[in-house]
Amino acid sequence: MRSITILFAATAAFSAETVTTPIDNDQVKVLNVVVQPHEKTRLHQHKINRVMIYLQAGRQDFDYEGKKSVLNFKAGEMKWSPAGAMHIAEITSNTSVNIIEVELKKPGTGAPASTSALDPVKVDKKHYKVELENDQVRVLRVKIGPHQSTPLHEHSLNRVVTYITDQDFRVTTDGKEEMVKHKAGEVSWGPPTKHKEENLSDKPFEVVVVELKN
Repeated sequence: MRSITILFAATAAFSAETVTTPIDNDQVKVLNVVVQPHEKTRLHQHKINRVMIYLQAGRQDFDYEGKKSVLNFKAGEMKWSPAGAMHIAEITSNTSVNIIEVELKKPGTGAPASTSALDPVKVDKKHYKVELENDQVRVLRVKIGPHQSTPLHEHSLNRVVTYITDQDFRVTTDGKEEMVKHKAGEVSWGPPTKHKEENLSDKPFEVVVVELKN
């Protein structure tokens, strides 16, 4: 994992951001960004589409070279962020915000995310909900209550998983059990698989899953 601290301390117009890169492969680059409040970014541009997951609630103001806009977000909320023009951004809420940015390196195929009869959205509608689908991604929100289990299901695509809560799971794949744990705010890479899951925790579990159609 690479860790880069970007410091623009020369003037008050620039901010200090902490950026780590938990995933970087041929499909995506995932940035884990902590943005400090009331400090503006440098003038910059995002040239590829992204999926953004905000781990805390807040507000961000944007200045597109004179054209201004405001973005409000809730804790755990996901938003689609298309490639755009040069701009300056500023967190205008009063606390720092941790953002998971999933940068999509390749154009999408436009194909369905899954044709499997075991697609989790088909076999487990109680726990799996589609929040966004386009030609590049399908984004799922998964909520599994304390000590609840999922039926056997299949993930057909590579995926990026952002943990909104802690995970304490028993995962069964081809009859083999594995104990899987993650902390809230972590990000993991998931290849295609077929498995069942059980939440061993006394607390509800929640993740945002970005399936990659490329």
